[in-house]
Amino acid sequence: MATKGKIRFATKEDAAAVLHIYEGYITNTAVTFETEVPTLEAFEERMEHIMAGFPWLVCEINDRIAGYAYASKHGERAAYRWSADLSVYIDEKYHRCGIATALYTALLELLRQQGYYTVYAGVSTPNPKSEAFHEAYGFRNLGEFQNAGYKLGAWRGVTWFELPLAEYGTEPEEPVTMDALQRRDNCLKVFSEAEKRICEK
Repeated sequence: MATKGKIRFATKEDAAAVLHIYEGYITNTAVTFETEVPTLEAFEERMEHIMAGFPWLVCEINDRIAGYAYASKHGERAAYRWSADLSVYIDEKYHRCGIATALYTALLELLRQQGYYTVYAGVSTPNPKSEAFHEAYGFRNLGEFQNAGYKLGAWRGVTWFELPLAEYGTEPEEPVTMDALQRRDNCLKVFSEAEKRICEK
């Protein structure tokens, strides 16, 4: 069956499918430093908290959620509010289909429209695929926090990547709220353009 990809905003009703993808990363990999699978209720609350301020996107392949990506606060201090951290997770059945690229393409454009200036991605290392993915996308490698965490029997580092989204000026406007962003007419166009990155399989 040919791949038919669709990107959209996530909803609370997606939590079970999204958590199913994330669970494999928690239990089988060091991609995330989380070690205990959250309950569905806790994960729903996590999603709702993040979605109140940032885009959380899912990619459906033939009506099944195959991956997701979201942005979140880079720091709690007020001066950080024009920066965001990124996360992306893909179901292992859909690796190498361009889904991560498609999700990032849409997510970054939405963050630009919200008025964010800089995004960061923390990659647990070694993870050559993710490191290469971010560098190919134009992120700058800021360096590694060595031995930052211990998981699955080994010490792991975290390499941070940075990508500017806009030219830095003085007195930046406050980021656009999610409610205002979702009311804009061009979100579907953003998703449609990003979906072109998804490969047929």
